[in-house]
Amino acid sequence: MDIQVGDRLELKKPHPCGEKLFLVLRTGMDIKVRCMKCGREVMTPRSKIEKKIKKIIRE
Repeated sequence: MDIQVGDRLELKKPHPCGEKLFLVLRTGMDIKVRCMKCGREVMTPRSKIEKKIKKIIRE
């Protein structure tokens, strides 16, 4: 899956704050994302986040 820095990811399940949109900050074996509502940054393995992605939004 082609995920780049600056992309917005819409996930299948929401973050505990209720937001489904995340901004990609860093890519590689792990992907660092920031919640668009509360600003929390999370780093997860690429394989795990690829299963959770519903849609990739590019500008």
